[in-house]
Amino acid sequence: MSLADRADDAVLKLSGGMQRRLQIARALINTPRLVLLDEPTTGLDPQARHAVWERLRALRGAGATLVLTSHYMDEAAQLCDRLVVIDHGRVVRAGTPTGLILSEVGRDVLELRVAPNDVAALIAAVGPHIRDHQQHDDLLVLFTDDAARAESAARASGVPHTRQAARAAGLEDVFLHLTGRALRD
Repeated sequence: MSLADRADDAVLKLSGGMQRRLQIARALINTPRLVLLDEPTTGLDPQARHAVWERLRALRGAGATLVLTSHYMDEAAQLCDRLVVIDHGRVVRAGTPTGLILSEVGRDVLELRVAPNDVAALIAAVGPHIRDHQQHDDLLVLFTDDAARAESAARASGVPHTRQAARAAGLEDVFLHLTGRALRD
C-alpha cells in the first residue's frame, strides 16, 4: 500500500487516505480467503485506488473470494465477476458486469439536450434505433446498441437538439436505468 516510508509515523498523523490504505493493508496482511469490503476506496486518490484494486485483484487471482459493497460503479466493473444491484433492500438484477450492461441498456448511451416539448417527436424518430430512454428536464438519455445510428436518425428528424455525449454504456447507466435518477432517502 506504499506506506513503508511512513512506518514510524503515528496513525493519527497520517492523512485520511493513508489511514484508509493502512486499514486495508491490515485487513489483507494474512492473505485471507474471504474478504468483506464496504466502500474500500472511499477517500482515496486515483493512484491509491488503483493500487488497492491491484492488491485485491492479486488476492482474487490467488483464490480469495471478495464480497464488495460500493456505489462506485467503475470499482464494481474493475473488481467484480458477478454483481447484484440492490434498490430499497431488494435485489433488482444480478449478473456479470458486461452481461448486465448488454441486457439492460445496450452497448451505447446517447445523451441529447432537447426542449421538453420536442421529446416525443425525437423519440418517435429514433425509436427503432433505441432500447429505452429516460428524460430529465431537457436531457434525453437514449440506451442503444448503436449510438451513431441513433444520432443519425435524430439529425434526420429535424427536431432541434444538441448532442451532450455519445459513449459506451457502463454499470452506472445500468444502476440509474434500474433505480431511477431521482435523489431519495
